Amino acid sequence: CESTHTERRHRFSFLTERRHRFSFLTERISLEGLVVQRAECRPAVSENYMKLKRLQIEELSKPVRLSQQLEKAVTTNYKPVANHSYNLEYDRKKKEEGKRARVDKQQVLDMLFSAFEKHQYYNIKDLVDITKQPVSYLKEILRDIGIYNVKGTHKNTWELKPEYRHYQGGEEEEEKETND
Repeated sequence: CESTHTERRHRFSFLTERRHRFSFLTERISLEGLVVQRAECRPAVSENYMKLKRLQIEELSKPVRLSQQLEKAVTTNYKPVANHSYNLEYDRKKKEEGKRARVDKQQVLDMLFSAFEKHQYYNIKDLVDITKQPVSYLKEILRDIGIYNVKGTHKNTWELKPEYRHYQGGEEEEEKETND
């Protein structure tokens, strides 16, 4: 392969431009004005320049990755796994928990109120983990005692309705006595 050197001679030409606004801004300098002429610097077209451009194009057209045919199978790589360990662990945990059975509504309310004493906002996933109840049953109960936030900073979370917000253990007993 012959080595080519870069061309040292260049053609410098001025082109008349139709006037358009130009502005240049940096932290220290700002420049604004009208463009009247455009200058171009082009290399002189010669045999060396064409060789250089051809080499550049050939270099760029070479593929980055090449495929190779292997003579024997590679045994040092990882083999595909049908079921990964974290999937197996998740399935085992699901089987241990079993299906979520509905508990008495009052027990679920007690669990919810004690949870909402700790934090004001919960998403449904956290409440399902706390109460161990089916999502549909939990939502049914939450519609009675809670507000679902659709927008704002607490988007997609549940909070207690204002009448239940300052819930204390003694108040529930008082409510039971007045209902009986």
